[in-house]
Amino acid sequence: MKSLKENLVGALTVMLIVINTLFWACFLFPVAVLKIIPLRFTKKYINTILDTIARFWIYCNNAGLKITRNIVWDVEGDNNLTTNSWYLVIANHQSWSDIVVLQKILTGKIPFLKFFLKKELIGVPVLGLAWWALDFPFMRRYSQSFLLKYPNLKGKDIEITKKACQKFKDIPVSVMNFVEGTRFTKEKHTKQGSPYRNLLKPKSGGIGFVFSTMGDYITSILDVTIVYPEGNKSFWDFLCGRITMIKVHINEIPVTEALRGDYIDDPVFKQTFQQWLNNVWYEKDIRINIMKGKPFIPHNMHIEEDEAIIIN
Repeated sequence: MKSLKENLVGALTVMLIVINTLFWACFLFPVAVLKIIPLRFTKKYINTILDTIARFWIYCNNAGLKITRNIVWDVEGDNNLTTNSWYLVIANHQSWSDIVVLQKILTGKIPFLKFFLKKELIGVPVLGLAWWALDFPFMRRYSQSFLLKYPNLKGKDIEITKKACQKFKDIPVSVMNFVEGTRFTKEKHTKQGSPYRNLLKPKSGGIGFVFSTMGDYITSILDVTIVYPEGNKSFWDFLCGRITMIKVHINEIPVTEALRGDYIDDPVFKQTFQQWLNNVWYEKDIRINIMKGKPFIPHNMHIEEDEAIIIN
C-alpha cells in the first residue's frame, strides 16, 4: 500500500511538472522568436526576459515539490551569493535529482543556471526547444577512434563551447558543469579505478574552455556538494517522495589569476588546472564523508575502521 501511494505521488508530481512546463512554454517560445532581431542590445533584454520566465517556471516547480513531499533541507554556504556576478558552478553528480536540488537552492540567489547538455537532449519534447531558447550549450563529444576517422571534426567541441560562452558575456550568468561527465555508480567507480571514495575522476576540459573564453568575467566558483543521507536513489524515487533529507554544502572559491590561463593552447596551464581540480575533488571526497557522518579513509589506504580518523 505504501509503495502504491508513493507511485501515485510520483505520477502526480510528473503531471504537475508537465502542466507547469507547458504553461510557461507558452510565454517562453513567443519571446524566443524575437531573438532573430540582429541587434546585440535587443538580444540582451530578450535574454533577460527569457531567464525571468524560466526562473518563474522553476519557482512553480519548487512549489509543486513542496506540496507533494516533505524534505528536510540542510544547506550550508548560501548566505553571501548575489545575482550580479558571473559564477562557475561545479557539483558531484548522482542522478537527475541533482539538477532539481541545484535549482531549488540557487534560483534567485545567483544568476540563472545554464547547464552543458548532451546534443541528443535537444530532441526532448518542449524542454529541448526551451533549453535552446535559453542558450544552454549543447555538446557533442567525439571519441578518439571517431576523430581518427574524421579528423576534420577535431576541436569542434571546443568551438561550440567558445561560441556558447560568448553569449554569456551580455548579462550575468551561472555556468553549470558536472565535471565527472556522468552520474556516479559503483560500477563506473570500479571500472574507472577512481582514487576517490565517493566520486568519479573530474574532467577539467569543459570548465577549462569556459575560463579560456570568459575567465575575466567569472569572479567565483561555487563548488557544490550534494549528499543524500538515505543513500543514492533514482530520480523516480525522488519524485515519489522516497528521499526525505538532502544535505548541500556550497564552497565559494575566488577566481585568482592562477586560474585564468589558456587551457586550449598552453599544456603547462592545462596540467596545472587539472591538478587544481583534482585537489578540489579530494577535499570534496573528505567533505562527503563528513556530511554522511562517516570516518574519512583515503581510497588507496587499507586500514581497519576503528583506526580511521574522523575529520571535524
